[in-house]
Amino acid sequence: MTPPSTPSVPPAGPFAGSSRLNGTRRAVELDALAGRPQVDLLVIGGGVTGAGVALDAAARGLRTVLVESRDLAFGTSRWSSKLVHGGLRYLASGRIGVARESAVERGVLMTRTAPHLVRALPQLVPLLPDLLRPGQGALIRAGFHAGDALRLSAGTPGALLPRVRRIDAERTRRLVPGVRTAGLRGALVAHDGQLVDDARLVLALARTAAQYGATVLTRVRAEDVTGGSARLVDTVGGHELTISAGAVINATGVWAGEVDPSIRLRPSRGTHVLVDAAALGHPTAALTVPVPGSTSRFVFALPQQLGRVAIGLTDEDAPGPIPDEPVPTDGEITFLLDTVNAALSTALTRADVRGAYAGLRPLIDTGGGNTADISREHAVLESPSGMVTVVGGKLTTYRRMAEDAVDAAVRLRGLPARACWTARLPLVGAPGHRDSRPLPERGVPASLLARHGGTAAEVLEAGELTPVAEGIDVTRAEIAYAVTHEGALDAADVLHRRTRIGLVADDAQRAAKAVDEILAERQEG
Repeated sequence: MTPPSTPSVPPAGPFAGSSRLNGTRRAVELDALAGRPQVDLLVIGGGVTGAGVALDAAARGLRTVLVESRDLAFGTSRWSSKLVHGGLRYLASGRIGVARESAVERGVLMTRTAPHLVRALPQLVPLLPDLLRPGQGALIRAGFHAGDALRLSAGTPGALLPRVRRIDAERTRRLVPGVRTAGLRGALVAHDGQLVDDARLVLALARTAAQYGATVLTRVRAEDVTGGSARLVDTVGGHELTISAGAVINATGVWAGEVDPSIRLRPSRGTHVLVDAAALGHPTAALTVPVPGSTSRFVFALPQQLGRVAIGLTDEDAPGPIPDEPVPTDGEITFLLDTVNAALSTALTRADVRGAYAGLRPLIDTGGGNTADISREHAVLESPSGMVTVVGGKLTTYRRMAEDAVDAAVRLRGLPARACWTARLPLVGAPGHRDSRPLPERGVPASLLARHGGTAAEVLEAGELTPVAEGIDVTRAEIAYAVTHEGALDAADVLHRRTRIGLVADDAQRAAKAVDEILAERQEG
């Protein structure tokens, strides 16, 4: 069935039509689920894929429940480069289908679903002696032009992502002031998409899913999972309940094999280090440095929110038990600094590193070889119990992964669902979302607007616009809003997943007192 031109929000429960997530809603919806434990679809995992699945299913009219044992965006989804890739890297390795899919989904994010969270980012390859091997500059230029052809084929306008060009040395220095100047002959520049924050995309998906009727429950662990049931454990209150579901989708990423033992993954670790933007002269473009000895790998120095630059990333085998929070190795940090220093006028040292983080990619185990060579295609698999598992893929293509997973569940279990329409469904905060509101002409911090888009006016009503701590451009209002509207249950949720202050330990320590105060006020209220 073709979805209506303007699908309506399902009128169900006391929170019908509301995107607000908080402790009160969580408690009420847990009680409601205990009283009516039959659902159409149970989604396990609150990362970008799980949140995307919940939105897809709820928008099709299915009674949907998402459970996450920790917090939204707790795992891999918050440890990315924050890039919305157009597929250039996959094109370079001959994976045309994956590259095309990436370009299409990048266009969907930037033009319809989340344009408030994604901006065009110049990616700059400096033309420096000894940085590029003979002929490598021509290869990179050809690759950039191929990426531009992908953009055209995906229908993304050039006004949004400008075409490839070569710039002179002066313009290169303006974009990346810290670039090495000796022998600089300019740079090649292409554009890609960049998220203000990956965790905020997950949050927007989860809130939009809730608005369309999904029950979104954090701190709820799924045990004894089959293709049609699960025992849910509330790790806050200690209560348990067993629910039955028309279908169960396992979207737990690198933990997928713990939910479905038939799944075999081979995680790879991607590490980033964080430095102050001042160390590179406050760049406005991503410095792109070829990895010595490779034709398709690069290290990026990416401008970030909160006055940082993230330098990444690695691709290392990560065998063994899956940790809650992967830890970068000394070798990876050294590799990243050494590689990027080849293009800098002043070398970065360990003293410049303000923080570091690592994420695990949930790659499908295809046997031997380097993890960098394993396909980033996703797979939707049916387990012997009838559970549907979606694995592989990448952040940019979360929407297509979700669509394929729900399609499979609908087909295999005969669920009564409309066709997918998420490619034209604006998320909470997007300009096209029905709840987005105009802002006052002045007085709104640019950083707040970048993080919240059309909900910024709502954030302004939540509290004061004073910074949560000196030198941190996160306001007290944003902390309060995280508790009242964004499902944050404790200080770790606020610091590490709603604001990302926690990426730098010193910042988290300075902000902790104010965060605790605001949490106490809002939770008591």
